[in-house]
Amino acid sequence: MTDISTAPVLIAVDEPSGIGVLTLNRPRERNPLSAETMREVTAGLRALSADARVIVVRAEGPVFSAGHDLREMIGRTLEDERAIFDTCNEMMRTVQSIPQPVIASVQGTAVAAGCQLVAACDLAVASSDAQFGTPGVKIGLFCSTPMVAVSRAVGRKRALQMLLTGDTIDAHTAAEWGLVNFVVEPEALETATTELAAKIVGASPATVKIGKEAFYRQIDLPQDEAYAAMAETMAQNAVICDAQEGMSAFVEKRAPVWQGR
Repeated sequence: MTDISTAPVLIAVDEPSGIGVLTLNRPRERNPLSAETMREVTAGLRALSADARVIVVRAEGPVFSAGHDLREMIGRTLEDERAIFDTCNEMMRTVQSIPQPVIASVQGTAVAAGCQLVAACDLAVASSDAQFGTPGVKIGLFCSTPMVAVSRAVGRKRALQMLLTGDTIDAHTAAEWGLVNFVVEPEALETATTELAAKIVGASPATVKIGKEAFYRQIDLPQDEAYAAMAETMAQNAVICDAQEGMSAFVEKRAPVWQGR
């Protein structure tokens, strides 16, 4: 998706496929997540949520995102700094709270809050030239908010290795650690991301919505509570129109026709 607009964030929906695309659009500045950009990402995700079945988050230029715009964070008051991170937290929560799956499509470097954004997305596809890191410790600003998403994606020891050393990891390591789902050659990134999105679009949107919300609701529950909550979720899922249609279609050996309810 190419656009000469100077807006920090671009959004578009491919109506035939139902795939929405949100693009970080400040390539000359390495797509920093300024307060303005983060507000635009949050608004863009919510706008796409009205029309898209799946949302892809991508970036123009050779860098996915270099993280927070540090120029905004020098010489500011404590309240100013709190506002920046509140804005960041709202953006990250929005990624996971909207019903549509969100896929990060990552080329180049994704560090600090850029790495956090990738980790917060439901799925991620990386170009083989991608690198990921949480380098804040090197400049005296520990990546504490990125730590929330990254530690949940890669686990404690690997997250602490990234956080305490500030070193970057390559795309294949990121896939091995669970930060991204898989790695493709740079020229195949857009196609691979679209193919993954298209697989999700083929499912019932009502069922996908139920499933995404249920995943994040159960993931941090104790096991017994998680089973109890998910048994009730499956029971409620089973009686909706699309579940009844899907089960009937399977038994009758035909393609289901989704109603979205």
